[in-house]
Amino acid sequence: MKHVLKRSCRSDLDVVELPARRQATAWMSAAALLGWGVSPRVGAAEPTRLPLAVIYPDIGEPYRSVFLNMVRGIEDRLKAPVLAWAVPAGAPAEALRNRLQQDEVRTLIALGRSGLKTGAELAASVQVVAGGVVSVPEADALDLVVQSLAPDPALLFARLRAFMPRVRRVFVVHDPRQNTWLMRLAREAARQIGLELIVYEAQDLRTAIRVYRDMLPRLTPQVDAVWLPQDTMTVDDTTVLPLLLKESWAQRFAVLSSNVAHVRRGALLALYPDNIDVGRELAGLALQSLGTQALLKGIQPLRRLRTAVNTRTASHLGLDLNAAQQPIHLVLPEQ
Repeated sequence: MKHVLKRSCRSDLDVVELPARRQATAWMSAAALLGWGVSPRVGAAEPTRLPLAVIYPDIGEPYRSVFLNMVRGIEDRLKAPVLAWAVPAGAPAEALRNRLQQDEVRTLIALGRSGLKTGAELAASVQVVAGGVVSVPEADALDLVVQSLAPDPALLFARLRAFMPRVRRVFVVHDPRQNTWLMRLAREAARQIGLELIVYEAQDLRTAIRVYRDMLPRLTPQVDAVWLPQDTMTVDDTTVLPLLLKESWAQRFAVLSSNVAHVRRGALLALYPDNIDVGRELAGLALQSLGTQALLKGIQPLRRLRTAVNTRTASHLGLDLNAAQQPIHLVLPEQ
């Protein structure tokens, strides 16, 4: 049966509400996952409601579908629908705080950068699990549990080594205001796998381009790789990416990225998220927060990822992708 969602305009929030019967089923199913009981009433049994809600930006396509797919993943992990708010830009946090208290919500899943900002304002009164954000300054995540969209460097480096066993060094340029936390993980991941990670910092695009130009003559074919993290300052698709792709083809070094669009343009490899999987991961963290397990606050990378590979680039580098015996979810260029 296709369920019809009704919209309620209480307060300043665009609230996606579920029909009453569907809500009761949702809360009962989720409560069962947590081992909660059912509160009996005279003549009927009323399920204990799961004290969890989701907010996401009230934004147009294609981004709206991204967040709605995350909500689908949350529901899939809970085996039930959830109550979700589409929050307009500039909506007062107090209105949402009142609604959360009204519905006795203890854990809020906040999606997107605006959701993260709102969640930070509510962190004193509710447990916040944030996700669907690309890069987050550490200072903005101190009181929250934040699931970044940045791929775990350990998985990225392991996939690179599987496809290119001869690779020994990985070069990266990043803005420390955005990715200091990620570089800490990357250094440890590189050490564990036997790679040398060479890290440069740049806080503006002009500096980043200068660093790249100075770095390129030092690269060794088949041995070195350049990693493009999700960094709004040092990874520019109109200047940095064309420069690196041109030189990688000429010098025969690999470019690996945290953006699947770069593989379409010629980068060798990217790990990218499935938005429904992102929702499943966030739901798992939210369930933990409702139980007895304490969650580590701060930013964490994404670990449920898919692999995209450019076969034309792989062939140019002389790679045997079949010999690597690694899953490839997206083969580019598309035939």
